[in-house]
Amino acid sequence: MTYALESHQTIVDSLAMPRILIVEDNADLAYGLRTGLEIEGYEVQVAENGETGLERARSWKPDLMMLDLMLPGMDGYRVLRSIRDGGSDVPVLILTARGEEADKVLGFRLGADDYVTKPCGVLELLARVGALLRRSRLDRAPLPDPIERFGSVEIHPASRTVTKQGTPVALSPKEFDLLLALVRRRGAVASRVELLREVWGHRVEVMTRTVDIHIAELRRKLEDDPAQPRHILTVWKAGYRLEP
Repeated sequence: MTYALESHQTIVDSLAMPRILIVEDNADLAYGLRTGLEIEGYEVQVAENGETGLERARSWKPDLMMLDLMLPGMDGYRVLRSIRDGGSDVPVLILTARGEEADKVLGFRLGADDYVTKPCGVLELLARVGALLRRSRLDRAPLPDPIERFGSVEIHPASRTVTKQGTPVALSPKEFDLLLALVRRRGAVASRVELLREVWGHRVEVMTRTVDIHIAELRRKLEDDPAQPRHILTVWKAGYRLEP
């Protein structure tokens, strides 16, 4: 009887295993990533090019995607754009050798949730995957919170929508989380490290430019003059705060 109960629990657990899709044309790297993730208990599939990755994302519906940018045929940027244009909010972690800031900005603008430059330590990568999955589960939970406002901007946490002067503003999942984190501090300063931990789930101080890039995008979309922001303010040597 004990064995039967344990077997039943194993089946239940396996059904609940998060699905991760790796889109990577380097077979050795893909094998290593798949092995490490499967050891951690994830269900993993690998696509060796952009077209196959896009098809798997639509048919298999993973809980998270790890996406290379330099892929044969359809590159990672086009894959990401197609996924977001199709309405999917699956967390996407870009894993690439392209580490220029312009590449990161474009990735985030297209809807990436995290950006990791190769080579990357396995433990850090697993931590980022876990953080994205935890955040995704929280995002899907119903939020009864009231509407938040600053200036002409309204934030609706329950539907995860934002309007400016009554017009909808499209924010990526991480842009929305970052904006909400600032608004709920009621004018208090948030450091980059605090925002990394709260929004991205990072436990160590890594890639603080991630916060700066997302702040720049929020200003571009929500401020009347992004070069002279009135609401999303930089506090020198301290971080950021939101002025109502």
